[in-house]
Amino acid sequence: MESGNDTQISEFFLLGFSEEPGLQPLIFGLFLSMYLITVFGNLLIILAVSSDFHLHTPMYFFLTHLSFVDICFTSTTIPKMLWDIKTQSKVITYADCITQMYFFILWAGLDVFLLTVMAYDRFVAICHPLHYMIIMNPRLCGLLVLVSWIMSNLNSLLQSLMMLRLSFCAHLHIPHFFCEINEMLQLACSDTFLNNLMIYFAAMLLAGGPFAGILYSYSKIVTSIRGISSAQGKYKAFSTCASHLSVVSLFFCTSLGVYLSSAATQSSHSSAVASVMYTVVTPMLNPFIYSLRNRDIKSALKRIVGVPVM
Repeated sequence: MESGNDTQISEFFLLGFSEEPGLQPLIFGLFLSMYLITVFGNLLIILAVSSDFHLHTPMYFFLTHLSFVDICFTSTTIPKMLWDIKTQSKVITYADCITQMYFFILWAGLDVFLLTVMAYDRFVAICHPLHYMIIMNPRLCGLLVLVSWIMSNLNSLLQSLMMLRLSFCAHLHIPHFFCEINEMLQLACSDTFLNNLMIYFAAMLLAGGPFAGILYSYSKIVTSIRGISSAQGKYKAFSTCASHLSVVSLFFCTSLGVYLSSAATQSSHSSAVASVMYTVVTPMLNPFIYSLRNRDIKSALKRIVGVPVM
């Protein structure tokens, strides 16, 4: 395989976590278990909300979309990694790599936008409870989800098209378990200044902006809760957003931790291991957080499995 601007790259090699043969069955079993838990857990959330008309509210409407996105998020990377371990192959074609990168950025962006929309939903519910159903009407809810899809798609498409303009060197080994955009940029032979600029700009606008919106929403929520006179009223108001706050903290803390640790250590292997936290662990834990801390979800799940609801 030659290098240069005229080179037609046909494939990359995903190195994964470890090349030790003895560790492959352990890695396969661990990630297969986490993937199945993620898929079935989020499917149960979607089924519970769909089957119980009491849960046909804006908050659970956004939750079902988040669960769907989490399933797609993990399905973009884990099945390919499991297949590579099973077949003892590390090859991924150039087209498949770009496609995987596109969908990874798409689902990650949607996660951020949906968490922001859910924060706004909690802000309206707690700060403007009397006008909640008027403000969070079906048209607005659908519009918020639609805008989230459009913004995430545009960013993902732009990042992918920017990647297509690059030429790559002969060394095409990606020290990761999926086609992570920063790792791919390090393999490029051509100038990546515009690509890096676009990544930083997108991160500031499409991640920093929503995160600032979440912080603003919760600052208003905290102010409203502090104004409630009774302790029971404060607890009830806080409990309505506790699950969402837990998911937001888990997602943003793990994502930020990955990039801070990778920047500090400059180790691609450490970055691959750390990225498991927000690509696999967080989507897996979301159904548990919402089901264990939410009485309505637990009741709906009990009805599905035939357990009497007290």
